[in-house]
Amino acid sequence: MAKAVRFHHVGGPEVLRLEDVEVGDPGPGQARIRHVAVGLNFADTYFRSGLYPVPRPSGIGVEASGIVTAIGTDVSNVAVGDRVTYTGFVNTLGAYSTERLIPAAPLIRLPETIAFETAAAMTMRGLTAAYLLRRVRDHKPGDVVLLHAAAGGVGLIVAQWAKLLGMTVIGTVSTDAKADLARAYGCDHTVNYAREDVAKRVRELTGGVGVDVVFDSVGKDTFMASLDSLKRRGLLVNVGTASGTIPPFDPQLLAMKGSLFLTRPALADYIADPAEKAALAQELFDNVGSGRIKIEINQHYALEDVVAAHQDLQSRRTTGSSIFVI
Repeated sequence: MAKAVRFHHVGGPEVLRLEDVEVGDPGPGQARIRHVAVGLNFADTYFRSGLYPVPRPSGIGVEASGIVTAIGTDVSNVAVGDRVTYTGFVNTLGAYSTERLIPAAPLIRLPETIAFETAAAMTMRGLTAAYLLRRVRDHKPGDVVLLHAAAGGVGLIVAQWAKLLGMTVIGTVSTDAKADLARAYGCDHTVNYAREDVAKRVRELTGGVGVDVVFDSVGKDTFMASLDSLKRRGLLVNVGTASGTIPPFDPQLLAMKGSLFLTRPALADYIADPAEKAALAQELFDNVGSGRIKIEINQHYALEDVVAAHQDLQSRRTTGSSIFVI
């Protein structure tokens, strides 16, 4: 019998339970997947806490890699035996499991150059980095980016990719150890927000000009510092809300701080088109498979350790990517 992590009530990590589940046969448009590795993402906590409401009891997790063991009718993008990876949103919820049924549409064939563990650690993070650097703005060599949570899973990929594009990267971190890690993966400068004024330090590093773009996955706690770090007509990309959602504000603030631009993108809107998703995935796989981008997996958990995994994630004790190994 398969195992799956589920929650019957919203709340803290303690609401998560590992349960026996029946998987069954795939219906039309579905595939059955035997997982090898499962991604752990901060977005998972939003489902568990109720910030993203879903009917309960519910599975959890939106990213994993494994092998297709069966397909239903009307499935043409994958076949039995294919190595696959996936990420998504509600349509892929339930990844914390040993085996599952899933709509076949989100599945991406995995090249032999990418290991299952690597795929589980990078599909969501890597595709996020891909659209940030290849879609939201026409980045140019010499552009300067401020990257919050630079030692996290997305941050380490973005830093490496930005350097491939010739950009200068300033990363924010909370400890000296995280600063060392961020610099090892491409950050030209790091700012320790635990003891430094981020916007002031950014101005010092840029000769008072500010940065071209801010990638901010933290949200509420970093919003004003992000705005104050931008150059005139710079762009703030709010790509996450780890500290909470940004409170309502008067858009006049953007004009007062230099005719700034603000966007709140979501990965789902950049991989909704199959051709665009395939192009972003191919560029990601090429960069990782060739070694130009390395994936840092620093935490490995078993499914039965899911409570501890979420506790580590929310307390910011993790660096790089975290996965469950099946």
